[in-house]
Amino acid sequence: MNANNKQHVQVIIVGGGQAGLSMSYFLQQEKISHIVFEKNTIMHGWKNERWDSFTLVTPNWQCDLPGLPYDGDDPKGFMTGKQTVAWLERFAAKLNAPVREGVTVKMVTTDDNGLYHVSTSDGEFTADQVVVSSGGYHVPIVPRMAERIPSSIRQVHSVDYKNAAQLPEGAVLVVGSGQSGAQIAEDLHIAGRKVFLATGDAPRVARFYRGKDVVEWLDDMGYYQMSVNDHPLGKNVRNNTNHYVTGRDGGRDIDLRKFALEGMELYGSMTDYDGDNLIFQPNLNANLKTADDTYNNINARIDQWIEKQGIDTAEGPSVYSPVWELSEERTSLNLSESGITSIIWCIGFRPDFGWLDAPVFNGQGHPKHERGVTSQPGLYFIGLPWLHTWGSGRFSGVKQDAQYLCEYMQKYQTQSVKVFDCTKESLSA
Repeated sequence: MNANNKQHVQVIIVGGGQAGLSMSYFLQQEKISHIVFEKNTIMHGWKNERWDSFTLVTPNWQCDLPGLPYDGDDPKGFMTGKQTVAWLERFAAKLNAPVREGVTVKMVTTDDNGLYHVSTSDGEFTADQVVVSSGGYHVPIVPRMAERIPSSIRQVHSVDYKNAAQLPEGAVLVVGSGQSGAQIAEDLHIAGRKVFLATGDAPRVARFYRGKDVVEWLDDMGYYQMSVNDHPLGKNVRNNTNHYVTGRDGGRDIDLRKFALEGMELYGSMTDYDGDNLIFQPNLNANLKTADDTYNNINARIDQWIEKQGIDTAEGPSVYSPVWELSEERTSLNLSESGITSIIWCIGFRPDFGWLDAPVFNGQGHPKHERGVTSQPGLYFIGLPWLHTWGSGRFSGVKQDAQYLCEYMQKYQTQSVKVFDCTKESLSA
């Protein structure tokens, strides 16, 4: 205990998912004392915030957590939600991190000496350094227009969707066509539900192309080793919507045009509800074309790579040709006449770091950092999309990020003077 009767550890980690436990793995290796606070239970999101038919969209061989890479017999397959949870539970058991479950971090502040004061539902603590590993997807986004939709319509967010059976009989409106929206729309479509899909500007990607998973090609091309600073979009890539594709049933493309052929009704981006009608932008054709252009552009880059490397493949280059074309943009849909009885909002989340008192956030509430290191000495983030590489927010890159931060933190911990410019200090110095 310190002078203020607060328990002191060198490092406090906020969040007990794969990022927080990966951080703990390396801190344990270096014998740096730490606690992991998890407000729910370890891997809560993976256990409770996925739909029943969920599968990873990245192949199993990319699952590489410290001390436990993928240990199954299908490296080119895609783990189901249950298989993913089982793997993560094996990781947690092997690691045996100092996690305190059911503990909410209420506030983190610093004093004039740079010491962190952490107020929790289980008491007061101090630490030399703090790692935020709670991700960036905290508050489900539901637009204000939802308040005007009749109470007879069941509304859920994607985080609470499990399967078609949980919804009342009737048609379903899915709002958003990113990874979750596209896959949930497919799940409902397969279940035989009438689906209306309000699209967004999410891109899509092929599952397999010219004999291999596209992820394998991109890995060969070095895409997953590219740092955010080397990406053509720079840090703006962090704002990009993920490409929609699926690992379901061994993996396949998701083609919204094919769904339309099979009876799914597609609309542009939903903007309002006027009391009778759902209102959409006239941008469905643009949304579909943008997604297809991205699909074809990625395949064209693979073609260039194959040619440059002189790779012999059985399949030649190809270009996606639309299987369905929009005849007319529809900008309204009468809710009562549509047969819609439920709406699933798949439009993402917003960050909520209100418990962290530190001047390290931009105007949208996202932390500013360089590879997880903020401008405030001793404060770090891990597990965010494109923290350093494409894999930072996934199972493929968090290990490298955690190892980097641990080395950085070890150096910080051994400094005789704790206040120095963390953003400029070089680990290689």
